[in-house]
Amino acid sequence: MRKQSSIVLGAVAFACAALVSTAAIAQTARQKRNGQRVTRPAAPAPAAPTPDTGVIETAGSTLEANCGCEAGGAVPVVLAVVNGTRITSRDFSEQTRQRVLQIQQQVIIARRSELDLQINAMLLEAEAKKRGISTSRLIETEVVSKVQPVTDAEAQAFYDRNKASISGEFSVIRANIFDYLTDERQRAGVHQLADQLRATTPVKVLVQNATPPATPADRARLLATIGDRRITSGDIEDSLRALIFNVQEQVYKLRRDEVELKINDILLNAEAQKRNLTMQALLDAEVASKVSTVTEADARKFYDENSNRINGDFTQLKPQIIQYLQGREANRVESQFAERLRRAAAAVNTFLTPPEPPVYDIATDDQPVKGNTAATVTVIEFTDFQCPSCKNAHPVISRLAAEYADRIKLVVRDFPLRQHADAFKAAEAAEAAREQGKYWEYIALLFDNQTALEVDKLKAYATQVGLDRQKFDAALDSGRFADQVRRDISDGTRAGVDATPTFYVNGRKAADISYESLKASIEAALKASARD
Repeated sequence: MRKQSSIVLGAVAFACAALVSTAAIAQTARQKRNGQRVTRPAAPAPAAPTPDTGVIETAGSTLEANCGCEAGGAVPVVLAVVNGTRITSRDFSEQTRQRVLQIQQQVIIARRSELDLQINAMLLEAEAKKRGISTSRLIETEVVSKVQPVTDAEAQAFYDRNKASISGEFSVIRANIFDYLTDERQRAGVHQLADQLRATTPVKVLVQNATPPATPADRARLLATIGDRRITSGDIEDSLRALIFNVQEQVYKLRRDEVELKINDILLNAEAQKRNLTMQALLDAEVASKVSTVTEADARKFYDENSNRINGDFTQLKPQIIQYLQGREANRVESQFAERLRRAAAAVNTFLTPPEPPVYDIATDDQPVKGNTAATVTVIEFTDFQCPSCKNAHPVISRLAAEYADRIKLVVRDFPLRQHADAFKAAEAAEAAREQGKYWEYIALLFDNQTALEVDKLKAYATQVGLDRQKFDAALDSGRFADQVRRDISDGTRAGVDATPTFYVNGRKAADISYESLKASIEAALKASARD
């Protein structure tokens, strides 16, 4: 399922969030997408911003300079002007400033660790090549198979230690804790294996802490060599593109929301003075008095409409649902009043600009394709055959493929989520069906039977579409296509896939997966290609 806001505090469960970073199983209740997650305590915040210049500083140097994640360069000094009143970064609340610093710190930390990760990846790849196996098979043999299973006692102990930062009862999130601790052990095992390989491979690290390239030429700066292979500053930045854009978006939204609040405050204050009222009296008259009271019937209707995404029964969740709906109603009324004030204002100008989404170069070789392979517009979908949202998106993308026929190329890549126990094997089965020319017929059966994707069922579906069972079964049982699926997951992760389904139109990640939105993105891409 697409990344969505939580509906009712910690009670809402969205079915198909991708767990692409084990270090962040979840963030807050507003970021949950599949039940309750576990989160580590936040990293300590850096030093506070310097208000006089609007430039955020830490330890004598600007955090933006070290972060390298400011969209479009420096933040404008003047962020908005309302009827002649300026809003600058000095007007930001301390909470917003600290939150921006914490978010940007993610890039600094990631950049420091990415070099080590890439060195380890090259070491593992070289060792796998020496043994004549894939890297994933090497990790399976030397790490995964040797990791001690997580016990109930260990999971409970982890829950008890981190209970203050965990939303949900142990019984509800037990499986997520097991996944998290297992990933931690596997990660440690991979590092240990890589450390062993360093002893026999010439590794030279020329720069310990990578910093963002100041100019395009700096991307060629050599950071490390592993035998005859090189890692440059550009290699690090390319790997962090999805993270950097995500940070840019978060920071932009924080600043935008703060600016919007300041604009509203200025307009509200002006209106209160105009009416000779206090601010509170104005809000009482124009907002509080006009907010409808949410009834039990309203809460019940909301619960029924969203029951497939909510954990818990109505009686238990009713107070939270009512609280959520009451807050939403208050926000609606307040927004309407603020909009009226803006329309009446002489001038409201804002100067913050959203970050430009990156264009990813996603491989399409040896993948399922519909449409014209030479088309100027390529639509790539990362899917999970056990994900209900992917099932819902399947007819949408099929409709678009038929509608645009030879004007686009549709490519499907796998992104099975860990919480879907049968999704990975189903992806392998789809590849085995593609080998026999029946991919599209086979995946239609997978989507129609999402609750029955065990191996014996996957084989039965092969019979239904007329596949050579002996050949299909041999491919599925041997795991012959497992590395193909892992490659898709790896490429998707690098391109910022954080939920399924995720679509890219000519390398740009689609923000909305509705038919109308995807169609608009395709039309825009067709027009752009016609101009080139």
